[in-house]
Order: sequence, then structure tokens, then C-alpha cells
Amino acid sequence: MADNPYMNSGQTSNNPYSTNFEMASNPFSSSMEMVNSTGTIGNARPGASIISGSSDNSGTSEDSSATTQRMRNSISAKYCTKSVEETANDFGTDIHDGLSSQQEITYRRSIYGKNELTREEEEWMIIKFLSSFYSDPMIMLLIASALISFYMGNIDDGISITSAIVIVVTVGFVQEYRSEKSLEALNQLVPEMAHLTRNGATETVLASTLVPGDLIHFAVGDRIPADVRLTEAVHLTIDESNLTGETRPVTKFTAPITALNSPISKRNNIALMGTLVRDGHGTGIVIGTSRQTAFGSVFDMMSSIEKPKTPLQNAMDKLGKELSAFSFAVIGVIGLIGLAQGRSWLDVFQVSVSLAVAAIPEGLPIIVAVTLALGVLRMAKQKAIVKRLPSVETLGSVNVICSDKTGTLTQNHMTVSKLWTPDMITEHMDIIQYKDYSSQLTNPLQTLLLTGCFCNNAKYSVEKEKFEGNPTDIALIECLNSFGLSDVRSSRQRVNELPFNSSRKYMAISVDDGDRRNTVTFIKGAVEKILGMSKTYVAKNGEIRPLSDKSRKLIYDMADKLAEDGLRVLAMAKSSSGFDTTPSNSQFCGLVGMNDPPRPCVRESIASLMRGGVHVIMITGDSETTALNIANKIGMPVTDPDRCVLSGDRIDAMSEEALSEAIQYVSVFARTTPEHKLSIVRALQMRGDIVAMTGDGVNDAPALKLADIGIAMGQNGTDVAKEAADMVLTDDDFSTILNAIQEGKGIFSNIQNFLCFQLSTSVAALTLVALATIFNLPNPLNAMQILWINIIMDGPPAQSLGVEPVDPEVMQKPPRSRSDKILTLVVIKRVLQSAAFIIFGTMFVYIREMSDSITRRDTTMTFTCFVLFDMFNALSCRSQTKSTFELGMSNKMFNAAVGGSIIGQLCAIYVPFFQSIFQTEALSLKDWFVLILLASSVWIADEVRKYNAHKHSGNLTGYSTWV
Repeated sequence: MADNPYMNSGQTSNNPYSTNFEMASNPFSSSMEMVNSTGTIGNARPGASIISGSSDNSGTSEDSSATTQRMRNSISAKYCTKSVEETANDFGTDIHDGLSSQQEITYRRSIYGKNELTREEEEWMIIKFLSSFYSDPMIMLLIASALISFYMGNIDDGISITSAIVIVVTVGFVQEYRSEKSLEALNQLVPEMAHLTRNGATETVLASTLVPGDLIHFAVGDRIPADVRLTEAVHLTIDESNLTGETRPVTKFTAPITALNSPISKRNNIALMGTLVRDGHGTGIVIGTSRQTAFGSVFDMMSSIEKPKTPLQNAMDKLGKELSAFSFAVIGVIGLIGLAQGRSWLDVFQVSVSLAVAAIPEGLPIIVAVTLALGVLRMAKQKAIVKRLPSVETLGSVNVICSDKTGTLTQNHMTVSKLWTPDMITEHMDIIQYKDYSSQLTNPLQTLLLTGCFCNNAKYSVEKEKFEGNPTDIALIECLNSFGLSDVRSSRQRVNELPFNSSRKYMAISVDDGDRRNTVTFIKGAVEKILGMSKTYVAKNGEIRPLSDKSRKLIYDMADKLAEDGLRVLAMAKSSSGFDTTPSNSQFCGLVGMNDPPRPCVRESIASLMRGGVHVIMITGDSETTALNIANKIGMPVTDPDRCVLSGDRIDAMSEEALSEAIQYVSVFARTTPEHKLSIVRALQMRGDIVAMTGDGVNDAPALKLADIGIAMGQNGTDVAKEAADMVLTDDDFSTILNAIQEGKGIFSNIQNFLCFQLSTSVAALTLVALATIFNLPNPLNAMQILWINIIMDGPPAQSLGVEPVDPEVMQKPPRSRSDKILTLVVIKRVLQSAAFIIFGTMFVYIREMSDSITRRDTTMTFTCFVLFDMFNALSCRSQTKSTFELGMSNKMFNAAVGGSIIGQLCAIYVPFFQSIFQTEALSLKDWFVLILLASSVWIADEVRKYNAHKHSGNLTGYSTWV
């Protein structure tokens, strides 16, 4: 009996899937250790070779020889020596239909779990929370201040400061926890997928659902989702460099390997998890998932790397340090003056520490991280998944977008609309519309349609009741019914296949002719490629005629005529013999014109981007005529085709400097290959442009990586393209790019808004205490009140400004320069204006209330005045240009944050427990009326500033309600 991978060593049982076994004795678990990682297999990528013994692995826990030994003991070492039939028998799998028993699938998943690497056990939340008390120097200073207060007998002050410490730490902890959870959510946005066949039905599923024994398929650009014993390999080559260090792709086959204990690099009938398909396609049986794979067996040895901060966070860190240095200098001067004036050193110490906590914006990087992460999650809801936070910054600077035509600008739903065969040459060059049926089904036309059928890899999904695969293949299959034909691929056996790729530009399939004695080859591809290998064609009377120069010219003319209608044109050919490397001596069958209509909102999106100063370029492999037709339909500027349209041949003949000079006028690149994209990106970047590039294929990956923003297609994109990209469009829709750029611009604007709020509060708090100290006045705010202001400055009100809904008007602004600073002159002016109103207003109340001695009423009035100024300041900081009346109540988080802050202030004034902590007393309605009227001046002044700016620009929208 064949070895059963689901049976214990030494166990004898007639049931091949006996439940009486332990994990430790299962062959999948041999020499495997528990794997710790930071995410699923899709997000965990090894670096360079992880078994090559290079210097990159010096930090791992085992040396390369130990790693190699573990590889040799893996499950793939066993099954590379077995035949396909033996492997299928061991796993109870049909090599055509896959697993069929849902009960068995559920059972295997219960034993082996999900096909993902287990996450490292997280630190308990309570431990994280407690560690916050000693990780921040400012908090340590506050703790010292509390201990000194208790030691000196100031119990009330000690309790107050202790309470403040708990509040400040809790707010900071919640912010960091929220940031971590938001970033964790980002890691799950791009799940790995697999093409799976179960019970004869093929569908695309999450790779985490795979179990040993599953039958899966993969093609160019796919990442292998598990360790697989190949059952079919058609020109299949796989890049295994991330496991072996060997950069040259490995050619795969299905025959068993005779050598025992062969190294992993020699297991040419095994596809290993995490490796990339570079050419061809294949099918195989899953033999190992998760940690039972070669990749999983060494993943736990990869040292964890702390994720670097984004450039924006680094800029915020630098800004925070600069502000901290300035604040410490001011606080030091205030402290020295206070001591020189004979004030209590304990009071000076407590106020100085409180000022340091309140004035230094240590929460800036945290709020930036939260804002970016929440913005990225909002983008994900709009079908744009940003994989790297720094990309959000770059989105606001993009001034050139290079977009694929098919599937991005168009709907990627191909429909065969026109057909033409050479026997029509002697007629009137008629073209059969895709509404004509079997009455016009001539022999040449039937041969053309069947060529498209055989030269096809689309698969029918029983569950979805439709064909899945390449849109071109699907269109060729779907048009058969209208001519009374059916999919006959199952009636012939494939003998050979040459897959389509961007350099070959054609696909060839050889099948037996029905009696299994002869071979017939069917070919489809670009017109020039098919004509190049064709020698004859079928005339109207059925006569086989040679392709003369005249007939070739007529065929090219017909292809141009189809392209003028915006159709994608494919040529078909047939040969009565097989081929080894390249088909030849073929018979030309005809032309197929396919329609792929533009997406509904593309025209409006392009117009919006152009108004915002973004140059949109379409890149396509179609002919210049087809590309020009589509460009006109979607509203791209092509007034002068000689300057606005550039072909791949002309790119090849140009230097980088010449291309960089000419590209400023170009809107359409036609007849391009993925290699041309690199030249286009380089030429644009030479001009100083910030480039976004879309792509979906393996060969697009270099251009996606080189571009400032690489954008991969989520539906039809390969895993290689998705990995190289910075952003993934889950709907493959160009309009989604517009939404992402709008969100990116809005996020940067929001960051400036909460920066304006924080700095104006910080400057006002420092200045108030400095003025009181310089003029030898009692401190207008005590330590607890300053700490409460800090919570408002770094807490929910500030965070809520970071999630303000994006203003559509940001798209009217030109792209932001990469060198633009966060703290611009405009922001500084806003900060100083707001801070001035807060300072003068609060000092007015303080001096007005102060008599011979400072009472609780005096500090309560001053404290409440400052807090109300902060609330009105937050209201004005929601937008740099828009009136509050125009914004309305759209930001629910802001409404809740300000409402919560006001409730907290009421508690500090009216609840006896908090009165003792904050040293406050109850205020009358008259007091509130005076304070609200005074504090609203900061908001009114900003509204006047915005009104004047709009009046100057002639746009008073949103002010009609009060002007």
C-alpha cells in the first residue's frame, strides 16, 4: 500500500484518513518547529536567499547547513521521488477534479489549520499599559513630582498629579493601540489567492483555505501558495531565488526524481510556497501547507525587523525635537525667573514639568501614524489599497499618471464584434458583424472560430456559472454560441503548448486531430506575427492560395479598418502539423475584432485630474489607430496625433534625452511592451515629474518599482506586479486612482490642520505662563489644568482633525512639490493668529478677575476660558479655506471629541471630586456667556480671514448663510 500522509508512522489501517493519530508522528510534522511570524504567508516575504549561507543570514538562529538539513527532511523531499499517480493516491486526490469530499476537506483543515504562518504571541495589553509609565521621560518627571508632593505632605497635589499621570498615560496608550490596530488591518488588505479545483469546479479562493491534497493551478506572475507536487507543467519556469539564492528561473517537469535526498534546488517536479511563476503555467497537488512547507520550516529563523518610520513621521519627529528644544529653553527660563522671584521650588518644579508635558508635542508622530492608517483604510473602502504608508504622502505630489488601457481605462470585458476571413478578399471586403449567425458560417469562418476555441485557456466555473480567465479567451469562447458552435476542447488532447507572452506576442496549441494519429496546431496573436509565420490562406472557393504581397497588404488594410473602430485585433492561423519550438508554414485563417468599451466614469476622472494639473498618459500594446480611437472616446487631448501619439518603435529609436523632451506633449503610447514602460518612467523622472504607473504583468514589475507610485491591478494583476506596487486597485478602475490621489491630498491637508491646532495651543500655554512669570504674577494655570489642556491638545480633538472628510476642492490645487515643508508660512501665520487670540483673551480674563489674591474662581475662569478658546480654535482648524457653515457637521468624530471635552470641562467645574483635583469652583450662566462670547473671537477672526480669501478669489460659496 502507498504511503499515506494522513496515517501515523507504523500504523496499519484500512482507512486512509484514520483519525487516530497525533501531530507529532505525522510525516508533515517531522523535523518541523513551531513558526513565529508577523503575518500570513502572503505578507511574509523572505529577503534574499534564506538557505544560501550568505552574510544576510548572520542573525538567524541556525547556520545554513542546519537549514539545508531541515529542507532535506521536508515533505517535498519525499514526494519529489514519487510519480503523479502515487502522490494522487496518497492524498486521495483526482488529478483532474481535485478533492471531492467536503467532510474530508474540513477534517484536514481541523488537523493542519489555515495555510498561513502562525502569528507571534503578542504581549499582554496590561503589560504594555504598565510599561508606558516608565517608557516616557516626561511621565517619569511627573511621577517624581507626585512622589515629592507626597513626601512634602501635599497630599492633594500628589493625588491630583497621580490622577493626571493615569489620564495622560491612558490617552497615549489608546492612541498607540489604535495606531497598531490600524496598521495591522493594513497587512490584511491584500490576501494571497489561489486557483483551486475541487469536485471538478475551478474557482479563485483565499490561499489560506488550502489543505493538503488540493488541486491548484498557476500561471505567469502567480506566487505559489503552498508546496505542490506538479501534475502538469507547460513551459513552466519558476523563480526560486528567495529560497535558494539562485537567480535563474528553474524549468519544471512532472516526472519523478530518481536521486534520493536531492537538494531543494534540484526538486524540479516540486513548486515551493512563496516562489514566483516566471513563464508558462502548471497544475499540482498540494503536499504541504503553512509550516509543513520548505518556506515555513525556515521562516522562524528569520530575524524580526522593526518597520521603519515613514518620511512624514521622520519629519514630524524632527519637528517635534526642534519644538521640544525650544520649549525646554523657554521652560528653563521660566523656572529660573520663578526661583529668582522667590517662588516655591516645588511649585516651580510642578508647573515646569506640567508645561513640558503640555507644550512639547510628543503625540505628533502617533497622530500622524493614526491619520495615515485611517486614511489608508478609507482608501481601501474605495477600492484602492495602499500597501506602504509613505505612498500616501507621494499621492499628493503625483503630476503624471501613466495608465494601461485594457481593464483600467476600459471595462476589460472583451466582446467579439467583427470577424473577417481571407475568402472575403474577392468580395467587397465585407466584415461579419457579431450579430450574424450560423447561416453565414462558411468553412473559413468556422475554422477561424474553432482556432480561437482551441487556442484558449479559459475555464468554466460551475459555481459562478461562467468562464474565468483571460478576457480575450473568454470572449472567443462566448461568441461560439451565436454561430451554433460549442466548446470542443475536451474532445481533443493537447500535445504541445507555447504560452503567450509580451515578447512572443502569440500563442500556439497543438492537439491531436481526433483519431490521435496526426497533430494540428492552432495559433493566435498579433497580426504581424501571425502573417510572418503564414504561407497560405483559403480563398472563397476553398482553394488554398499563397499569401502574396498584395493579399498581405489587403489583410493589413483590414486590420487597420477594424482598429479605426477602436477594436482590438487578433489574427488566427492553423497548421496541419505540430511544432517543437516555433510554428511555421501555417495557413492564415482570418481576423477577430474585439470591443472593450471605456469605463463609465473615466472621462470625468481624466478631466478632473487635468484640471488639477495632472498629466494623464495612456499606454497600450494596441495599434496607434485603436489607441487614438479610445483616447478620443475618453477625452484625452490628442489634437495633434503626430506629437500626442508615440509608438514603441519610435521610443526604441530615441535617446532618453530626446524622449524626455518629446514626452511633455504625448498623451498616448501605442504598440508598447512592458520594457518601454521603464523608458517612459525614466524620461518623465528626468524632467522632475512625480510618476504614477499602472501595470498587471510580470514584466511590468520593474516599471512599477521604479515609478514613484506603482499601481497594480487587483483583479487581473499578477502576484509579482502586486508585490512590486505601492498601491493595488481591487476593481482595476482608473477612477479609483482619482479617489486615491484626492484622499492623499486631503490627508496631508488634515495633518497641517491638526498641526496648526496643536502648535497654537502649545504656544499659547507657554506664553501665558511665561508672561505671568516675567511680570511676577501668580501662574494663571496650575499643574493639573495644564495637564488637562495637554489631553485636549494630544487627544481626541486633535485626532479628529486628522480624519476630516476630504474636501473635493483639493483636486483643483496643483500637485504638491516633494520639497514642500509641512510647516509652511501659511500654517505658521494661522498658528500665530490663533495663539495671539488665545493669549490675549485668556490674559484679559485672568487680569480682570485677579484682585489682591488668587482665588479658585480666578483660576476657574482663566482655565475655562483657555479650554473654550481651544474648542473654538479646533473648530476653525477643520479647514484652511472653508467656512464652518460650509463644512457643516460632517465630521462625526470631531463632534464627539469636542462634545466629550466640554463634558469633561463641566465635570472639572461642577463635580466635587474633580473640583478638588483641578482646584476649581462652579461658574454662573453669566460667566459662561461672557467666556463663550470672548473665546469665540478666535473662530470669528478665522472666519473673517477665510471670507476675505474667498472674496479675493471671487468664490463666496458657503458664506451666503451669514454674509
